[in-house]
This record gives sequence, C-alpha cells and structure tokens, in this order.
Amino acid sequence: MPFGAEVLDGQGVRFQLWAPAARTVDVCLTNGSLEKTIPMTAGMDGWFGITTELAQVGTYYRFSINGETQIPDPASRFQPEDVHGPSEVIDAGSWHWQDAHWQGRPWEEAIIYELHVGSFTPQGNFSGVLEKLDHLVNLGVTAIELMPVADFPGKRDWGYDGTYLFAPDCRYGRPDDLKALIDAAHARNLMVFLDVVYNHFGPEGNYLHQYAPQFFSAKHHTPWGAAINFDDAQSYWVRQFYIHNALYWLTEYHVDGLRLDAVHAIQDDSQPDILTELSQQVQKNFSNGRRIHLVLENDHNAARYLVRDAANRPRFYAAQWNDDIHHSLHVLLSSESGGYYMDYSQNPVHQLGRCLTEGFAYQGDLSVYRDNQSRGETSGHLPPTAFVSFLQNHDQIGNRAFGERIQSLAKPAQIHAAMAILLLAPSPPLLFMGEEWGCRQPFPFFCDFGPDLANLVIAGRREEFARFPEFSNPADRERIPNPMDAQTFRQAVLNWEDCNHPDHVYWLVLYRKLLALRHRDIIPRLYNIVGREKGFSQPDTHALTAYWDLGDNARLSLFANFDDKPFSGCNISPHAVLYATHADKHEHANIEFLPSWSVIWTLSERPEP
Repeated sequence: MPFGAEVLDGQGVRFQLWAPAARTVDVCLTNGSLEKTIPMTAGMDGWFGITTELAQVGTYYRFSINGETQIPDPASRFQPEDVHGPSEVIDAGSWHWQDAHWQGRPWEEAIIYELHVGSFTPQGNFSGVLEKLDHLVNLGVTAIELMPVADFPGKRDWGYDGTYLFAPDCRYGRPDDLKALIDAAHARNLMVFLDVVYNHFGPEGNYLHQYAPQFFSAKHHTPWGAAINFDDAQSYWVRQFYIHNALYWLTEYHVDGLRLDAVHAIQDDSQPDILTELSQQVQKNFSNGRRIHLVLENDHNAARYLVRDAANRPRFYAAQWNDDIHHSLHVLLSSESGGYYMDYSQNPVHQLGRCLTEGFAYQGDLSVYRDNQSRGETSGHLPPTAFVSFLQNHDQIGNRAFGERIQSLAKPAQIHAAMAILLLAPSPPLLFMGEEWGCRQPFPFFCDFGPDLANLVIAGRREEFARFPEFSNPADRERIPNPMDAQTFRQAVLNWEDCNHPDHVYWLVLYRKLLALRHRDIIPRLYNIVGREKGFSQPDTHALTAYWDLGDNARLSLFANFDDKPFSGCNISPHAVLYATHADKHEHANIEFLPSWSVIWTLSERPEP
C-alpha cells in the first residue's frame, strides 16, 4: 500500500507519508540505543518518502513535521505505547498462514456472533477469544464479528473512537496474535468479520490536522465536526487511505468481511461515492474466487447499495444491519415507546412482517422521530439475505442509559418467541456475546480518554438521554454510569461460569437447537432465493403470518402470536411443523389456535399455481 512503513526484502524499510501541508518531514528512528533522524524526500501531491537500511523490523519511529512536532504514522501497523507513542515497523509477511485452502463461506451460511475483544473474556485479548472458538462452533454460529480493533486511546473503549485504523490495539495483543485468532477460526470453518469506522477519527491522538488538513472538509459537517474529505479538493488520497485500509484487513489479515459502521454519517456527493468505489475495488482485488462479504450499518435504509446483479450476486454490499426489525421486536417485547422507538409503537406487528418479508419497515415512510422526514428506499425486491436480523447487539444494549440486555426487560416466553423467529427466518441472524446463555450482565458504554476529554464525554453521555422522558430531570441523568469509570467496563466483562447455571443452560440448549435446525432445514434452501415469492398478513392486532418460497421450491411459513391471550383461527397441518415454541403435540388434527407468545414454523412443498 502507498501509506506507512513497508519492510523491503533485504533492502531496509520504506517510509511514506502524505503531508500536503508540511514544508519538511523527517523520520525519527529508535532501535535500542540507536536514535537517528533522516530527512524524507518531497515528492508529488504532498508525498514524502525515504528508504533506509537503518530501520528494521521492530524499529520504533515517528515523523517530524517541519522540525517542530513529532507524530506517529497515521498508517501505523502497530502502536506499542498507545496513540501518542511511537509507531513500530512490522513485517507484513512474517506470519506463516495455515489457511492456504480457505476460500470463505457463502453469505447464505452466515450466522454471526458479535463480540468485543476486551470484555468477551477475562483476558480481554485476541488469545482469550481464540480459546472460546470451540464454544462458538458448538453453538452453531458460522462467523465471529469483532467490534473495531483499530488502536484507540486509553485502556478500554468500544472501539468506535479508533485513531490508527491500520493498527490492532496493543491491549488486545500484537498483530500476530490477531492473525493467530483468524487462522484458528478458519481452521474451524468460522468466518471472521471486522467492524471498521470510516466516518470519523477518534477525538484523541489524531494529528492529521497539523500536516494534512485536507483530510477534512468544511463542506460537510458530522456529529464529530468537519467531515472526512471524500468529495472536496485533494480528496483523492483521502479516498485511497480508506480503500487501502479495507484491502489491508482483507489481504494482510485474511479477514472474510467488513462491517462499515454508520455510513449514513459519511458525506460524499461525488460519483461514484466512496461506498461504491470501495466495494468495486474490493471486488476487483478478490475476483479469484475467495468469498468476501461487505456489510453496512446505514440509518438511511439506502436499498441501492444492496442490489443484486444478473447472477444474483451482490453488486456492492451483501447486506445491511436491519435496525427496523430490532426496533419492532423490541417494542413488542418491552412496550417502550421513547426515543426512536416512537416510530414503531403504533403497529409493530405490521412493521415486523414488513421487515421479515420486504427488508425495511421504513421504505420512504415518514419518521416521527426524525421530525416527519422521509426515511428509506423501497426494498421489497431484495432477497431476505440482504438484511441482518438481531434482537441484541452492542448498539441496542449499550446505547441504553444503563446498558440493560433484553433478559432484564422481557419475559422468557417473549424472548423465546422472538429468537425462534430470527434464528429460523431466511435473513442471516446476528447474536451478541453472551446472548446464547441468556446473559443478564449489562453492556454499558465505556471509554478511557485523557483528562482534557473526560468531563466532556461524561457530560455528553448524560445529555444524550435528555430527550427521553425518564431522564428529563438532570438529577436522574446523574444516575447514568460514568463511561470513564473502570467499574463501568468491568461489569461488562462476561462471566463464563454463568454458562453452567441451570437457568443459563436452558437458553444455551435452546439456541443450539434452533441453530441446528437452521443449518439442517433453512440454509440449504437459501441459495436460489432471489426473486422468489414472499409475503405477510396480520390476521389480528397481535398476530402475524408470513411465508417465503425458498430455492428448492419449498415454502417456509411463520405463524406468531404476540399477545398474552391465545389466538384462534389457525389451520396448520401438524405434519408440516418444523418448530413450535410450545410443547403441545398435534399428531393428527390440524392446529387451530396459538397459545400466548408462541410461534410455529412450517416447511412444505410450494403449492401449485
């Protein structure tokens, strides 16, 4: 890649920095007792570069701007002393990969398990995740998704405030530790996805303004200030920085896919925009048959990024996280209607049916929460596999004031019904760490910024909830956990001993059973699902039926009752039942009613036209 430090075979190390606002740039080397400052040669378009044999693998280095300020490499492969410390020269080819035959897995097989490396295990590092891979294989997931690992300030962070996008955070381990985790996952037939943040840099440790202010543009504004410059003057190398970052993780680390965080906050009026160009470059670089999957988080519900080509393959992105399906289910289970849940409080059953069969609940509809602005694009033409479904993820837990999980907000029968829907519907499901055993530990927001930012972060976190009725009083907002407090982080670290408690074993057995059914009866039928018939109806306020014609001409049907009272009026053949949440056996007579909070799935041959 054109950025950063590259070890050359027998020819030293090449250093390159894009610093269009700098007059001079030097590279300052530290290797044991050796300290050396070497002027870099100015090139075209704001580039500075030098190749020297005075540097080698393990050398620490900084760039000196105009002889005044020393800064880390913005494309550093490793920051051993955090965001303000020196960068380290890393040999990109030193790891001996064992996955030569790995070609990935089809997207239709995706069952995703999202985890935060720092709190997934007591070790809080890549090695700790590796030790739990067999648990995940036995659970039945096919992919792990790591919340961002790019180097962030301090000892703990969700990862969405990363500053050095090419450097795995040193608290999690060295680059080879992450490669070892990915190698071990591939050996177990597990894909590895990585969250990346391309809409802003973290607020601490970013020195780009001092020597490359062209990285940012006053043309657009974001919640974090000036936008990343994707479409203004001198944006070419900015775009290349992010495209190469995506290619870097996919190539150098053998990652199977990327989830691009909050792309609705990316401002880009160019054609093609950065999302389109990035996806095209990824496809161009992986046209050899290795399966790579790109996924979006996009509050705009822009269906155009999810379209399929003539061969029914994703033209740009495989899927989008579907917040709509989470919100409609959450309202059904919790009856909450504050904040963005107000958009789902009138008829959540209808919106759930729309999500299950058409993708988005909001497809150009007016959003009350967004001041009656139109939200979304038509998505019914897309296959269900273009939408990732979930009842829990880091956002929907951690963006609550106290980080409560759904287990603390809903009854077991309600959660059972919701998960029976999500784990057997055609859309790929996502689980959040600990969910599979019914974990009740909160996952609050936590970070570890320096003193200049700490009080601002604490006040900002509490102000976020001022719009919610329960926090309209400033005194109530004071109860919100301090994200800077180490105890806020510690309560999120999973207690794996809970797995053995009978209450948690119940959930673990249930999740394994549902995922085994998905592997056996659902996934094999998803491969030719594009363009197949699907639909839903709402026979009662709290009842839902839906169907999908699958790739092998089978029809998958859902019958659900989201009420505390039974729903009558069904006519379900017992011979077609794939799964039922309740224990009643109907061996002969058709099923005519659904108990409270119950779900029945059937699988049968598609009726003749």
